[in-house]
Amino acid sequence: MPSDADKPALQAAARRMLQTPLLCAERDAEAFAAVRKHEVALDRLFTQRLGYRLQVSSRTARLYKTTSLAHRRTLNTVGSTPRPMTQRELVLLTLILAAVAAGPRVISLRDLVGDVHSAAADAEITLGSEPADRRAFVVVLKWLIHTGLAAELHEKVGRYETDADADAVLEFDPDRVALLPLPALSRAETPSDLIDRSAARANTRQWLRARLVEDPVLYAVDVTEPEWSELRRRIGEERAMLDDMFGLQLEARAEGVVAIDPEDRLTDIAFPAANTLNHAALLLLDALIERGGEVDRADMETMLATMIERHARHWSKSQTASVPALADRVIRLLGDLRLLQVDDTRVRSLPAAARYAVIESEVDGDECVQASTDASLPSHEQGSLF
Repeated sequence: MPSDADKPALQAAARRMLQTPLLCAERDAEAFAAVRKHEVALDRLFTQRLGYRLQVSSRTARLYKTTSLAHRRTLNTVGSTPRPMTQRELVLLTLILAAVAAGPRVISLRDLVGDVHSAAADAEITLGSEPADRRAFVVVLKWLIHTGLAAELHEKVGRYETDADADAVLEFDPDRVALLPLPALSRAETPSDLIDRSAARANTRQWLRARLVEDPVLYAVDVTEPEWSELRRRIGEERAMLDDMFGLQLEARAEGVVAIDPEDRLTDIAFPAANTLNHAALLLLDALIERGGEVDRADMETMLATMIERHARHWSKSQTASVPALADRVIRLLGDLRLLQVDDTRVRSLPAAARYAVIESEVDGDECVQASTDASLPSHEQGSLF
């Protein structure tokens, strides 16, 4: 067992692997060195407590989150304003990974585009070279470069977005590409087989822990009655384990359990945050709770329209140009955080939304909005490939 002096470093390494399941030495030498130093202890903790598997080489650390697959969110793009990848981008990612898995290690952008188009044709996937297709191609390549699976050796791939004749030289890392698929993904022969495998609960206790670690909230209705009873019976042990391994604080209520990160960093979705979408989402949650927690979708859009009018001076015009589009983004954000649910045309807040009661104040004549809670919900899912 690690000494008391090693525990903070071990916890930091565990948190980092949870956030970055594919950790590359050249991208964060300090974090990678810590993971290598504590490899044995980390592997034992992840395996015994969560059913995960840690694989560490001289350059790469890979945490296989095998207990439960992410099912609500997809991979996010990289850049100043990350967003979920579109279906077309995810298809392109799959095709590119398939094209480079067996080499060559160094390839020109033009040759890669040709290989991907050929693979798409074989799979009866329509893929063109219009600006939208090129933009999607560049988005995926930038994700691969950012993740450490590829590097630009000559020229930049971004030029291809506006110039169909642009070229670049890329170097891929087939060894890292081979680390991406989860075991359930590699063993599944059909989509339904993959879903069945990801839903399997070989070890109920590990599965419940993984849900608490990967999802911001676990509601009682998410699990069976025996599973909920088991979790409540062992809540003290689970609270101690999550605190020891990740520094998370477990709160249990009649409706469910939530894992809180006091540092407000162990998350891939910052909420609340200082932007139009988060501001609108906070105000909507507050308004929903005031109205009993449930309204029609049309009423929700009316509420948002009123908020837009009130806060127009501070909110982004691009975000508020379309009320239905803003409503969709708010629903997706709050749904990912397990704070909101949509049933047919009804929109309702979920119990954890009560943590985010809004405090409105005025500073130098400008309205300020903040959540009353001082700790955010963690939401660690990194997408289906991870």
